[in-house]
Amino acid sequence: FGREVQVDIMAAKAGIDPVEFRLKNLTDKRAIDVLEEVAKMADWKPAPSPAGRGFGVAIGFDAGTYVAHIAQVDVNKETGEVKVNKVWCAQEMGFCVNPQGATIQMEGCINMGLGYALKEVVEFEGGKVKTTNFDTYEIPRFSWIPEIYTKILDRNEPPQGGGEPAIVCMGAVIANAIYDATGARLLEMAMTPERVLEALKKA
Repeated sequence: FGREVQVDIMAAKAGIDPVEFRLKNLTDKRAIDVLEEVAKMADWKPAPSPAGRGFGVAIGFDAGTYVAHIAQVDVNKETGEVKVNKVWCAQEMGFCVNPQGATIQMEGCINMGLGYALKEVVEFEGGKVKTTNFDTYEIPRFSWIPEIYTKILDRNEPPQGGGEPAIVCMGAVIANAIYDATGARLLEMAMTPERVLEALKKA
């Protein structure tokens, strides 16, 4: 979460499109490949953030696998609610043994990531866990599910892990998309409506 938000901050301060900024500074070919692919998938139009479009980008690495995400969000400036409309994800995991299974994992990771990015907060009181049930701990609902587009890059290299790589970017890509939409920078998850409204006041 932190690294990819920091990269986005640097790109914004430099006045450079966030995809272009990453491509100018990356040397790892696998990372470059997933970023170029996801930009193609999303028909990325270069613009420095915040552009008011609500588009964010992030790259991640887990279990030997590279992923790149682009997300498009809408932010309600009155309520602080964030609606994730679309998520694109490109994954490079070496030779993919089970493309259907890997795709399902990617989709599941994206949906699971919506929860920890936007709503899932464990509260404490006097050193004790206050959050004890699902009446106060909100997990992703079907109504949250965005349009999801995935691609597994075709590689003839040793297979890598495909269980959870697509979850590692979700916090950063949504935070970066919120910044692009509003100019408000969130540095803590979950990005609840209260935290979004607080960030909007500072923007």
